[in-house]
Amino acid sequence: MNISVFDLHCDTTFALLGENFQSCGSLKQNKGHIDLQRAGNLTGYAQCFACFTTEPNDEIPVPSVDIFERELATFQREIERNSDVIRQAYCADDIIQNSEQGIMSAILTIEGPAGFGYDPELLEDLYHVGFRMSTLGWNEKNPLTGSCKTGEGLTDLGREYIRQAQKLGMIIDVSHISDEGFWDIMKATQAPIVASHSNSRAKWNVGRNLTDDMFRAICETDGVAGINLYSEFLGVHPSIDTICDHVFHFMEMDPEGTHISLGGDLDGCETLPEGFEGIQDYPKLAQRLLDRGLDEKILQNIFWNNALGVMKKCST
Repeated sequence: MNISVFDLHCDTTFALLGENFQSCGSLKQNKGHIDLQRAGNLTGYAQCFACFTTEPNDEIPVPSVDIFERELATFQREIERNSDVIRQAYCADDIIQNSEQGIMSAILTIEGPAGFGYDPELLEDLYHVGFRMSTLGWNEKNPLTGSCKTGEGLTDLGREYIRQAQKLGMIIDVSHISDEGFWDIMKATQAPIVASHSNSRAKWNVGRNLTDDMFRAICETDGVAGINLYSEFLGVHPSIDTICDHVFHFMEMDPEGTHISLGGDLDGCETLPEGFEGIQDYPKLAQRLLDRGLDEKILQNIFWNNALGVMKKCST
């Protein structure tokens, strides 16, 4: 089958920087998980493109601000080069309009605010550039929150970051936050919360996944959890059926599937489940969900409408 896909998270902008972090890749065609040639075969396509930064380390010895600026420049260059098939979207209406014209949509998001010094005062400028969603970190301890390993929650600056982001209409993303930070966000939020790429911890017990209580809390904010395709967050020797298992577990708490979306983590995964090799395989997942009894209307919501709905609810 074919289907429209709205995916809340990928690391393609970082992947396109290449091994030397000099922005040498092409969004039109590449050997990664996502390119426009393959995505163009979908009925419709909207993709959140994360600009990922963390503090410099052995694997990424480049200053965070440089990585952030290079990712943004790469995104802007590739959207301009391919403007006949994809356009940047700033709101849900842009996505709808693009889809009606047979054009794909690209939405900017932040995965780790290290690239602009974790400064909430800069969020307004970033919003005007087009950033529409942000995590508060990437597993590490930083000025906004504690790390997943040490289990600390939000700082006062982290709470201010949430206030500023939500005032602008920027969605707060709880993927990569500590458990304590997650619950601090739930206490502070004034808008729907998204876990852009996080699975069920009940199905696979890793800290990057959501407990049932966390998923219920996201539902209560009228947000969504995006199903992550990284093998390490799915299970042992995962397959497309394993992905379905996570979807159906969330549906035990959300029978209408109104708070489940897609967040593949494509181009940020070292390994994908058996049978899934890239963006072109989302129709395989859709068909398998139907084969296992998922209602087609719920499928359409998970693959498109739910993510679009959160963007509508959070816009100012």
